[in-house]
Amino acid sequence: MTTRERLRAILTISFPMVISQTSETVMMFVDRLFLSRLGKLYLASAMSGGLTSFVFTSIFGGIVGYVNALVAQNYGAGRKDQCARAVTQALYLSLASYPVLLLLLPAARMLFVITGHGPEQIALESAYLQVLMFGSVMFLLRNAITGFFTGTGNTRVVMVANITAMLVNIPSNYVLIFGKLGFPAMGIRGAAYGTLCGSFFALAILGIAYLRTIRLPEFRGKDQWRFSGPLFGRLLRFGAPAGIEMFLNVMAFNLFVQFMHSYGPDVAAAVTITFNWDLVAFVPMLGLGIATTAIVGQHIGAKDFDGARATTFLSLRLGYIYSGSLMLLFVFAARPLVGVFASGFPDPDGDVTRLAVTLLRLASIYTMADSTQLVFAGALRGAGDTAWIMKFSVVVHWIMAAIAILLIRLVHASPVLVWCVFITFVVILGVSMWLRFKSGKWRSLSLIS
Repeated sequence: MTTRERLRAILTISFPMVISQTSETVMMFVDRLFLSRLGKLYLASAMSGGLTSFVFTSIFGGIVGYVNALVAQNYGAGRKDQCARAVTQALYLSLASYPVLLLLLPAARMLFVITGHGPEQIALESAYLQVLMFGSVMFLLRNAITGFFTGTGNTRVVMVANITAMLVNIPSNYVLIFGKLGFPAMGIRGAAYGTLCGSFFALAILGIAYLRTIRLPEFRGKDQWRFSGPLFGRLLRFGAPAGIEMFLNVMAFNLFVQFMHSYGPDVAAAVTITFNWDLVAFVPMLGLGIATTAIVGQHIGAKDFDGARATTFLSLRLGYIYSGSLMLLFVFAARPLVGVFASGFPDPDGDVTRLAVTLLRLASIYTMADSTQLVFAGALRGAGDTAWIMKFSVVVHWIMAAIAILLIRLVHASPVLVWCVFITFVVILGVSMWLRFKSGKWRSLSLIS
């Protein structure tokens, strides 16, 4: 396969995924932009409440989402009839995990109290969290079905579903947050309900497309909907490290964010504004990482290790083009970017804006490192190297969180110093994922029997 052919294959799968993730970014961005018009506490609460919801769904979401790699390797090996059977196991796991998530809701709320947030912020965070947790089953089912389409390379369906979710979510948020068209003004709860409205439409599109696709002769197989112990066990064996890694990593990151919010409303708002723009750099690259997992998995299934390596480095180049552009934007346009949110505050040129501009310019340092770690981690997951990623990534995340908490609570360090610790951690993660891929140990792994 020539470089041009490989690039075409990458873009065919990755471009719709990048667009899909971009639509997710737009939803979160506009959601918080609307809430910023209600006040900086609403803006900060949307981030901490939404992130905490994601923490508690991430362990199951990570396991369920790993069906992407299982489907990709079966697809690459020519065993297309096994693809739907693998997804069935992920769907059953999604439904079984939902009651567990609802039982964890009180523990999720306690996190806001433990990290020292004020009573008004806790009330807003808890309201946002509760609505999202009740709709978490849709997130899990979407992950499972998305894994089928990314694994088989049909990412356009995912793109259409996510764009539809965005087009439903944005007007729903506006109507429900501010109380338009006869609806009462629900504030932060309205933002959460708007998110669930978009998620429902995305799930409906994915579900209909999935049911149609698995009826095609090449995907149709015996017992498509039957529980399979061996397949379920394989999903748990390789997906559990990915799910545990996601849970522990996002929990460590969440603790970092929550303790940053404990500085007070001004720092909480500045950190939230910075991460809102960071999402513009990070989340689309998640799409490239997911696509890299699928393509590398297909190469591994076909025993084409050189193709897997070449694809990974080509994906990295594409990632650098995008993240490099955002790096320059964060450095030279930080003030107007922050002003998009701060313009709704009583003092748009005050402490919140000054701190957010500093944090955003510093964030430009790690944009390239983020692309590095997402692409190489995606490639390693496609090959099945999930155990090493889990162990290393979890250790680094928790060291970062522990240092940040000590600096905040014991040393009373400035928010800028703590932010620099976070930047250092991202750079270390990027370099380490590159070194692991370079070692070549992923070549000896396989997800299919």
